Amino acid sequence: MSEINILSPHVADLIAAGEVVERPASVVKELMENAFDAGARAVTVEFKDGGATYIRVADDGRGMAPEDAGIAFLRHATSKLHDEAGLEAIGTMGFRGEALAAISAVSEVELITRRRGDESGTYMTLEAGDIREMRETGCPEGTTMVVRSVFYNTPARLKFLKSDRAEASACVQAALRCALGRPEISVRLIRDGREEFFSPGDGRPESAVYALLGRDFAKDLLPCASEDGDLKLHGFVSSPSAGRGNRGAQFFFCNGRFIRSQLLQTALEQAYKNTLLVGRFPACVLYLEPSCAAVDVNVHPAKTEVKFSQEKRVFDLVYHAALSALQSENRSGSAAAPAPAQAPAAAPAARPAPRADFYRSMSSADFRAQGYRVSDPGGARRPSEAVGLRSFDEPYQTRLDLASASFAAPIPPISTEKSEKGDKSQTMSVENSVQNVENNALPDYRLIGEALKLYILVEVGDTLLLIDKHAAHERMIFDRLKAQDRRVMAQTLLESVTLRLTDAERELIEENAALLEELGFELEPFGDEDYILRAVPADMESADARAAVEEILETLRGGQSPDPKSARDEILHTVACKAAVKAGWDTDPTELRRVAEAVLSGQVRYCPHGRPVSASLSRKDLDKLFKRIV
Repeated sequence: MSEINILSPHVADLIAAGEVVERPASVVKELMENAFDAGARAVTVEFKDGGATYIRVADDGRGMAPEDAGIAFLRHATSKLHDEAGLEAIGTMGFRGEALAAISAVSEVELITRRRGDESGTYMTLEAGDIREMRETGCPEGTTMVVRSVFYNTPARLKFLKSDRAEASACVQAALRCALGRPEISVRLIRDGREEFFSPGDGRPESAVYALLGRDFAKDLLPCASEDGDLKLHGFVSSPSAGRGNRGAQFFFCNGRFIRSQLLQTALEQAYKNTLLVGRFPACVLYLEPSCAAVDVNVHPAKTEVKFSQEKRVFDLVYHAALSALQSENRSGSAAAPAPAQAPAAAPAARPAPRADFYRSMSSADFRAQGYRVSDPGGARRPSEAVGLRSFDEPYQTRLDLASASFAAPIPPISTEKSEKGDKSQTMSVENSVQNVENNALPDYRLIGEALKLYILVEVGDTLLLIDKHAAHERMIFDRLKAQDRRVMAQTLLESVTLRLTDAERELIEENAALLEELGFELEPFGDEDYILRAVPADMESADARAAVEEILETLRGGQSPDPKSARDEILHTVACKAAVKAGWDTDPTELRRVAEAVLSGQVRYCPHGRPVSASLSRKDLDKLFKRIV
């Protein structure tokens, strides 16, 4: 008996559908792209219960004739290609002829369409890919597609769907990306009867960015543009001061199609080298426009991955466009030129807020007056800037920067001799370390000072020790927090921070509310989409609060079913990193000494991420460096 079976057309359709329709969000994306290809100027998307039970996409495009509607749901039926030559220059969003066949194979579909100029339209219903009813009907010009009961006949796929909130969030993101990629098309999204967003469709990318991503996102963007022959790029990149905790705000589009590209991501982030803190990422909305023949979109069923024929040109275009935007911001916001040496130095000019002229002049009210629906939390305020550094001994107080703390003069070593009573000479209580550092466990040393506002220089015998103050202090805080069995002490923010979150992020906060509260974060809902951050761990600066929450959500998102202890440790890593002294900060000698003693005592050897916190150069190493010995 033969072991090779020829699958039935129905099973083959189900397998093919699995490549195109991964979840309800895939249906939203495919139907919106079909509407765009049909020449629509306005598209309305509506879904309920995460999209699994009901999705409706209506457009004012060309519509279909009855004979075309009858074959549109067959596999590989497409109006975008006529022969193999068309594959060499694809300029449409769809082209394979798989989307409608795949969707209809795993759902119940209702189609209402009328071609422009026709007196009547066509009504069709399909179930599992088979036409159940087809008749003439009256309807507006364009096409309306209703998809119900996604995966009703494929329970193996249905059971892998996430919660309604998670699936709804994916549908919103799919629709948002489609709308953001085509600013000339007006898109309205309705979720469970409530309008989620509306893009004006005026052809201006800045309008789409403002309406879809919100004012808080838009105001920190810098316009950029570049051109290299037939290769063009335009859009926006974020100011370095608005770095984010993850790459979720990077939107790349190729000829209007949202894509994921390691090449573009690397080019963008390379432009920000030495301008962003470690662990921070730029945001962007970039529209790449190569010739259709210069890009291959036929490499993935979902068409989110592409290949470029000239990758270096594309890389250079993105890199230089972003770099030019950053340099323009630096020039416009640079300090005044220094005065001659014999005259008092002039005060630096105030640095303007890094935003495009468009956003500087337009408010939420202005946009609403023009009929736009603006995704703006309203009343959101940026956290106040931290004033100087927090003392290690007084975690609730701030003080002025010590501008003179350059420590050019050597600091005398601490004696390690015991007193006449036999007690240890000194025991320093360091609140931000895991335990006290006793002097009799320390070698005889001399604290020289600090280099580059990052490395502590310590002389120990005939060895020069260099200590990364941020990494070492981060470990001290992490060890102390990890050793606590009780909840972390929190401090209330003088100005609460408003966070605009996606559905998936809000779900993460709800699922981990007890853990976040235990670690000192006080979050509460504020309206339908926002959360208010009212308190953070006592060690953390208020200016780091927003970034810390972003990184924590990214950490929680990365774990499928994280072990509670592991999740707590990962969050403590973020808390410790944000609370530790930073590179570039002026730090007073007492604080430097305490960090140095934690390292010298052996209490701190590695940062929470496993990097060494110190390196040493012996007298012999230095003599060799200066050719004193060979």
